[in-house]
Amino acid sequence: MSEPSPLLSDDAEVRMRILRRDHDGATVAAIRAYGPELIGWLNGTLRSEADAHDAFSRMSEQLWRSLPSFDARCSVRAWCYMLARQAAARVRSGARHKHEVLVSQVPSLGMAVSAAWSTRSRAERQLNNVYAEIRRELDEDDQTLLVLRVDRKLEWRDIAQVILGEDATIEETTRSAAALRKQFERVKQRLKKLVAERIGE
Repeated sequence: MSEPSPLLSDDAEVRMRILRRDHDGATVAAIRAYGPELIGWLNGTLRSEADAHDAFSRMSEQLWRSLPSFDARCSVRAWCYMLARQAAARVRSGARHKHEVLVSQVPSLGMAVSAAWSTRSRAERQLNNVYAEIRRELDEDDQTLLVLRVDRKLEWRDIAQVILGEDATIEETTRSAAALRKQFERVKQRLKKLVAERIGE
């Protein structure tokens, strides 16, 4: 019998903690499991590391707030990406909230955020290769789609949840998943063309 994948094990651990109502522990477990890859994604999509750090802190706070009502409509990993995407949008818009001190007020959460930030993989930080530069030329939605499907290997329904947000119905995520598959094929073709053009320069 094959071993469960680390990602499935991480998701199961977080869900178990949620069922026990250990929301602090569930948040810390999710940040420990998915923090480095989320940070890598935020670093690649935002203008500066400071903005990425801000977005990651906001995402962590919102994760802590949302886990008590998490209904398992998608994986915990996808939920984190959805929250990170929303946090990045707030950072881009310059939106500030009065109460943005939760991470520093909850010691275990603050330590988890700091640990995830300091241990993110070198590979996630090295975005200066030709492929990464080309991907940055795509619009934000296409970049997000590529990262979630190609780099993170999320299922289509999970990707739809990330894109649509927490209020999306099951029917909406099902329809969106089908549309995203088609969009993905178009993005892949465009990316191949850009790569071919860049290599030929």
